Amino acid sequence: MVHPPGAHAPLPALRPANPCFSSGPCAKRPGFSLDALNGALLARSHRAREPKARLAEVIARSRALLGMPADWKLGIVPASDTGALETALWSLLGPRSVDVLAFESFSQAWATDVVKQLKLPDARVLAAPYGALPDLREVDFGRDVVFAWNGTTSGVRVPDGAWIPGNREGLTICDATSAAFAMRLPWEKLDVVTWSWQKVLGGEAAHGMLALSPRAVQRLASHAPAWPMPKIFRLTKGGALIDGIFAGETINTPSMLCVEDALDGLRWAERIGGLAALVARCEANLATVAAWVARTPWVAFLAEEAATRSCTSICLKIAAPWFTALPAPAQAAAAKSLVGLLEKQGAAYDVGAYRDAPPGLRIWGGATVETADVTALLPWLDWAHGETAAAHAPARAAE
Repeated sequence: MVHPPGAHAPLPALRPANPCFSSGPCAKRPGFSLDALNGALLARSHRAREPKARLAEVIARSRALLGMPADWKLGIVPASDTGALETALWSLLGPRSVDVLAFESFSQAWATDVVKQLKLPDARVLAAPYGALPDLREVDFGRDVVFAWNGTTSGVRVPDGAWIPGNREGLTICDATSAAFAMRLPWEKLDVVTWSWQKVLGGEAAHGMLALSPRAVQRLASHAPAWPMPKIFRLTKGGALIDGIFAGETINTPSMLCVEDALDGLRWAERIGGLAALVARCEANLATVAAWVARTPWVAFLAEEAATRSCTSICLKIAAPWFTALPAPAQAAAAKSLVGLLEKQGAAYDVGAYRDAPPGLRIWGGATVETADVTALLPWLDWAHGETAAAHAPARAAE
């Protein structure tokens, strides 16, 4: 509803108990308090026996929770998911031609790395605008393929793994940072998977996770990159895999406080029922938003196809005529104003669209977000839209 200029709609009666809907760092798990970190091994070397065991525990619990095949390697690497994905690109690419799927900000960054930084001679970028996927039928699996499972800044995910052949020749390198623990990953279709602690389980930023299939490990053993390798990207020494990376001997100093926090998130996930429960929580959040969008004319999903709509980074566009009639700079200002109203009221923090995405909303619906909080948020979105639309009514009347 849009109310007359100068009038104000009543505030919704209920605020979300946790108004944190940021897409990273994400909401802490329900019931979290700093007491959960009391066992952190502060002021200890991460190379000492006990801290190293904690790092190895993050690896072991992550493997088990995700159902990762026993013959895969999983390690902790510096610089969050970005560091993990960059490590994979710099270490593994070169022997084959490459296809990169680019359909949002981060996947476009991977395309830039491949084309402009590594300067691979036969690289194709299969691009799509925000809200869509590239044509997956065009992907050539005789080449290495780099893609995001879920576009964190576009709210678009690949629908499943059916488009990836089991008998592919190239490697599939998957950025799964906003998909791991929220969506079921078909490990048999993937060769490299990366994610960070700060997404679906609500951990703090710092290090990333790098998972390698036997095919990826074989590539590392047989391929020496043609470019200089920064120390933090090195996975091999003397042609052999540095096994310690995958056993808790993390390169670069990790925060043991963040390690303890990551373990707390993993233990919480185990307590509530494991991966099945995590996926169900995320899908329930998406379903709640989808039901509201279906009955709300001023808003629409940015993702064009229902099967590609993310259940974690839920991206929405403002479809009201008053908004779409505005020039682009005014649209950005209006969307920012709407988001500011929500923050001022303590109803929702950090729900604006990513800076490179079309103006709109981005609501994190990962497993640490309670569906009751999503339900409580929706009337506030209607309220903030009404306030913002009313503020623009005088300008529309003057046109």
